[in-house]
Amino acid sequence: MKGSGNVKVLVSEEQEDLIIFDGNHGSYAVCCDPIDGSSNLDAGVAVGTIFGVYKIQPGSVGSIKDVLREGNEMVVAGYTMYGASAHLMLTTGRGHGVNSFTLDTHLGEFILTVPNLKIPKSRAIYSVNEGNSYYWAKEAQDYIASLKKPQANGKPYTARYIGSMVADIHRTLLYGGIFGYPADSKSKTGKLRVLYECFPMALLMEAAGGKAVNDKGERILDLTPKKIHERSGIWMGSEDEVNKLLTFIKK
Repeated sequence: MKGSGNVKVLVSEEQEDLIIFDGNHGSYAVCCDPIDGSSNLDAGVAVGTIFGVYKIQPGSVGSIKDVLREGNEMVVAGYTMYGASAHLMLTTGRGHGVNSFTLDTHLGEFILTVPNLKIPKSRAIYSVNEGNSYYWAKEAQDYIASLKKPQANGKPYTARYIGSMVADIHRTLLYGGIFGYPADSKSKTGKLRVLYECFPMALLMEAAGGKAVNDKGERILDLTPKKIHERSGIWMGSEDEVNKLLTFIKK
């Protein structure tokens, strides 16, 4: 990133402090999780790189103020997933859609394979680590319990959880449903980081026609973090599925 000359500020999950690239005139601040799902590497599970990009503030020479901003202000977001094949999902914001690229190993280039990807409006699939359910708020417990009961079609929801955010979100974008990682009594502010996990994935989800909210039902992209490694609970996915969740949160 430094070598490109375009990046002035970097926030990385692997670095405690903000990185400012001195000596260049870059116009962008990048927030990234270099290897999301790294705990699954030895198991051969798909992992990936998540990133979100801000344009630095007018007149800024690079500071923390360039990244402690609403998710709405990100100009680019995406992820690369490394699995049976390598996929790049990219958006330049809500209203601009999501484009899916696949690495052609013969050409050494990413080829556009799904232009203007749209998430299904509803799908009876949920993706959440139920091993933590004892520690969830009652609203989250009641919501997930409701999905296990027969629905209008006589069938309950299907559970699909990989444990790598990139892989779980990738499947949700393609097939629909809802992904959740709520805060709980052990992790009161949540586990996923706002700047380089929640914001980029929420921007992708909304650009594809879905929704993303926190445990209070607030739109994720409206939040303003106070720290670069701030965490949040999050739910995102198909519009109808998130709306169903909101009926439990806002009771």
